Amino acid sequence: MTLPERAADTTAQDPWPVRVLSMKIGEYVERMSVTWVEGQVVQLNRRPGSRMAFLTLRDPDVDMSLSCAVQVNALDAMTAPLTQGARVVVQAKPSYWTQRGSLTMDVRQIRPVGIGELLARIEHLKQLLASEGLFDRDRKQPLPFLPRRVGLISGRASAAERDVVENAHRRWPGLPFTIRTVAVQGASAVTEVTAALADLDADPEVEVIVIARGGGSVEDLLPFSNESLIRAVAAARTPVVSAIGHDVDTPLLDLVADVRASTPTDAAKLIAPDADAEHRHLAGARERLTRALATRLATERRHLLALLTRPVMTDRGAYIRAQREVVGALRRRATSRVESAVHREQDRITHLRAQARALSPQSALDRGFAVIQDADGRIITRRADVAVDQALTVSVSDGNFAVRVLGGADTPAS
Repeated sequence: MTLPERAADTTAQDPWPVRVLSMKIGEYVERMSVTWVEGQVVQLNRRPGSRMAFLTLRDPDVDMSLSCAVQVNALDAMTAPLTQGARVVVQAKPSYWTQRGSLTMDVRQIRPVGIGELLARIEHLKQLLASEGLFDRDRKQPLPFLPRRVGLISGRASAAERDVVENAHRRWPGLPFTIRTVAVQGASAVTEVTAALADLDADPEVEVIVIARGGGSVEDLLPFSNESLIRAVAAARTPVVSAIGHDVDTPLLDLVADVRASTPTDAAKLIAPDADAEHRHLAGARERLTRALATRLATERRHLLALLTRPVMTDRGAYIRAQREVVGALRRRATSRVESAVHREQDRITHLRAQARALSPQSALDRGFAVIQDADGRIITRRADVAVDQALTVSVSDGNFAVRVLGGADTPAS
């Protein structure tokens, strides 16, 4: 039976046997060239009398690992014994075991990554993260005055955990903690710390998170300069306090955290206020407030006493009497002016009345004059205006009477 030449030519009716697929994979892997790989040793098995040792390399940033086989002579040629957690660079060629269907790395050389190189990589990562703004001051969150609950990430039964909890409770008794114990060094440190951070950040009761660890070597503190952990802290919504190592230790976590504590004990001082000091502050504020109120009352009492001792307040009717006199004088002045005006107007009216009376027709009639009118009421002013036997009306001072014209001037009227 002829088998398909390529994997793409296989079908459900015409498949490859397992041995063929394993052989094909082995041929493909065999064509791969030797490569240099960097990783962290998370497991090392070296059996007495065996010429081969087996180790597992893990990527320090992600949870991914490779199985490696190395000759014991290569391990013995190293300047220092290889230990778990060490960062190494290995020269290896991929090798596929067709019998078991497993891929392993055949290590030819193995070299430890030196401290200088590690520090140079950390410095390069530091510059990269700083250029992205992860260390900027304006993105850091302030710590609450008194958090409802503190999240603590530390090693299992570590001195850093005791320092944070005991000193915080000494400052503020009863402060609640949610503690996540994790590996703080080694291959799983980054993964466990990141998972604990995400767990505490999702808890609404936790208002501040402390990541604490005691001092150690540069290699021991490498997880706290890991890029994935740094980015996780930068993305956290809850304020994070970094309390890693001693004051001289400066992992990148110190730069991205919202607050850096020089030691775990200093972290306790940052997250918990001193109850005794706050009581003293309250007592001092109460005393200052009492003194201020007493001073204000004394000042107002002096002002009130000064007002009461004024002449206007000692004889409270004096002001009223003075104002009454002023009002009386104004009333008298107004009355005098009104009376004078009335008298002047009365005199003027009398004078006008006299003038009107002197100029009135009645005055002329009283002096003996008479007014003659014809039947139509027209006043006769000339002789030519009357005719003989014309009836006229004569008005005198005490009334009028009728007359008739009898003739000329020598003829008496009747």
